[in-house]
Amino acid sequence: MTNYLRSTLLATTLAFAGVSGAAAQDGDINLPNTLAWSAFDVGSSGYNQAVAIGQALQNAYGISLRVIPAGNDVSRLAPVRNNRIPFAAAGNDVFFAAEGVSAFATPEWGPQPLRMLSSASADNCLALGTAGEAGIQSMDDIAGKRIAWVLGAPALQTNIRAFLAFAGLTVDDVTLVEMPGYGQAWQALIDGQVDATTGLTTGGIVEQAAASPRGLHWVDMPFDNEEGWERLKEVAPHLAQREGTVGATLSPMNPLHCMAAPYPVLVTYENQDDELVYNMTKAVDQQVQAFANAEPTAAGWIAERQLFTWVLPFDDDAIRYWSERGIWTDEMQAHNDQLVERQSVLAEAWEGLTDLSPEGFEERWMDARAAALTEAGMPVYFE
Repeated sequence: MTNYLRSTLLATTLAFAGVSGAAAQDGDINLPNTLAWSAFDVGSSGYNQAVAIGQALQNAYGISLRVIPAGNDVSRLAPVRNNRIPFAAAGNDVFFAAEGVSAFATPEWGPQPLRMLSSASADNCLALGTAGEAGIQSMDDIAGKRIAWVLGAPALQTNIRAFLAFAGLTVDDVTLVEMPGYGQAWQALIDGQVDATTGLTTGGIVEQAAASPRGLHWVDMPFDNEEGWERLKEVAPHLAQREGTVGATLSPMNPLHCMAAPYPVLVTYENQDDELVYNMTKAVDQQVQAFANAEPTAAGWIAERQLFTWVLPFDDDAIRYWSERGIWTDEMQAHNDQLVERQSVLAEAWEGLTDLSPEGFEERWMDARAAALTEAGMPVYFE
């Protein structure tokens, strides 16, 4: 059994054993003795950050945080939706889930009433990683190359579409190589099965790629390419420009023009226990310096780097905490209210569907979704 599988099975067994009814109390923090989060694969930056947070919570409050690695977006959110665990340390997938698109445009899913607690915005970024020997020096060199395509991962798939759009290309201009998970996609790059894949510039698997015989090259996306960025934003409205200075092969002296969104994003569902959400938000914020010291990429969780006006609404009890911190503003609340209203419009459109048969379902739902958003005067984003 590989170390990856062993870690996955152990984490899953421990986490799905349930959340302890006992509570760990430390002054004004009141959380169960045992908690669980889902996260990205073992070796990813998201997994490493979640583990570092867990260690900080253990040291400060005696709380055991079990981190469940999941290879794709659906598997990360499924146990939270099914109330088997309370939280997910997710990525861009939460945007697609809330919108009910891509892998979530199915009768089993649809738009999800997700809520944020907090997130991380560090100096790493989302980029296209290529094998050093693949000859991909710019986005214009992508045509005809083999690109990893992670199944059930609309966020990663949209990253690929965004990179291609930046170059004026589509998925028809490359060879998509299907992969079951994020970690496997990077391993495929290392093993020579693909020429490029997407991910954060940080993480153990990324460092392995950089140290491998094939090497690692990040493809730069110059900010002065305005047309390229406009095409990208049409595909991925939740992504923005960032100059990455942290990650494999990167530094302040060797930065990368790339794209970014908060990652990880700590989320739950709107019906989650109020006090659990409040105390989880508070505990993570109070321990940020401790886990940032253990995992440098986790420095992006500090309050000053929170994106309070992103594409997903904050939970009311997370807002309660951030308000007590004196950070939450009327403008943030107005933005949040608009996002909650958007979710209501999507939920109503979903409930209005009468034909749930699999054949042609996605097209019927996307038509109904677009009609509802247009009638409400809201951007459609995905058509």
